[in-house]
This record gives sequence, structure tokens and C-alpha cells, in this order.
Amino acid sequence: MLAKVCAICGKGPVAGRTYTRRGMAKKKGGVGRRIVRKNIRRFLPNLQRVRVRLNGTVRRLKVCTECLKNGRVLKAA
Repeated sequence: MLAKVCAICGKGPVAGRTYTRRGMAKKKGGVGRRIVRKNIRRFLPNLQRVRVRLNGTVRRLKVCTECLKNGRVLKAA
């Protein structure tokens, strides 16, 4: 699987934005902060390639760290 998706829970990239602002805040004596631009970005899941025992066979899968921490994966020796 080449996509950036967890093989166990299906967690994948999420779209988001970073806001660029300018100006001084009103409580500091300015006229207020203004949004200059919004850059589109992606929040990627923290995927690790892990050797997993799946249906009696050992396979390499991309698994998110949340699944590893919560014990949803049986790691192969």
C-alpha cells in the first residue's frame, strides 16, 4: 500500500491551513490583527513500517503510532 494511510484504523492525511497575520493586537494598543493569507497544508499521520503477524503470516504494514500504543497490532518477533 503506497498511500499514507494506516493499515489498521484507516487514519490518513487531513487538510488544514496556516494563517499569516499582521498588525498589533487591540489589547496591546493596535488596531487589531489582520489575516494576510491562508496557506493550505496537510497534517500527515505518524506512520511506522512494522512487521505484523496477520492471520498467521508475517507482513510489513504501515501502522500509525496510536494503533501501536493501544495494542491493536501484534508485532512479529
